[in-house]
Amino acid sequence: MSSNGKHALITGNSRGIGRGIALRLAENGVNVAMNYVQNKSAAEDTLAQVRERGADGFIVQADVSRPDSIKEMLGKVESEFTTLDIFVSNARPEMPDFYSAPMDLTRDQLDRAMDSQAKAFLVGTRESVRLMPDGGRIIAIVYAPGGQFGSWQPWAAMGSAQGATVSLCRYFAVALAKRGITVNAISPGATDDSVLSGLPPEVFQMIKDWSSDWTPNGRLGTPADMGNAVSLFCSEDASWITGQTILVDGGASLMDPVFPLAIQQG
Repeated sequence: MSSNGKHALITGNSRGIGRGIALRLAENGVNVAMNYVQNKSAAEDTLAQVRERGADGFIVQADVSRPDSIKEMLGKVESEFTTLDIFVSNARPEMPDFYSAPMDLTRDQLDRAMDSQAKAFLVGTRESVRLMPDGGRIIAIVYAPGGQFGSWQPWAAMGSAQGATVSLCRYFAVALAKRGITVNAISPGATDDSVLSGLPPEVFQMIKDWSSDWTPNGRLGTPADMGNAVSLFCSEDASWITGQTILVDGGASLMDPVFPLAIQQG
């Protein structure tokens, strides 16, 4: 994507995957509005790195689980950018807010997950489209297997919420197709410097060790990998791709859980 006055809003991008996306878009000359909830200093650091790459932008505080906060955020985007070409829905709450097995899951935890994911995507997309010219890009960052399987028990609330987000992507893709606005989801595999970093260190280390064996590419994903995937979706070459969920996982989803790894890898 060339610069040409392109503007993006990325929610939850003061660090981790959101930061990786912001920096990749900045390398393409895209100016970025950076959303944070609490960590203002991290957002300011991301903005500094965006500027080092020759782009510009601003930071904006907003809790995407609140519709009024989303609308205020988009109001600032309108005043700063006038138009918006790219909306990336990436923000999610900290692990303790939702991480609980289904038999222990509270209504508040489920509400927190739904409010910050599917409902935030619904409101964020509608508010973004109001500022978006034809040919815009809308992308949701989700963990798609969490909405398909039940094995990661404490992910029940987030998996359900992100499953609903993926469904909304398909409906919005049809609704916005005549305007040439594409709506897609990117599903990262196990990724370093992500929500997984909120797990106990020994658990995160287990994920790293497992990824080196299970993932054909032999490593965890990185925020830069996710930024590259978003960049691809934002390119003109991807204008015919909409309503899709792409797994960016180094091939981990290609492996068969029925058979031992020693058999699969020969």
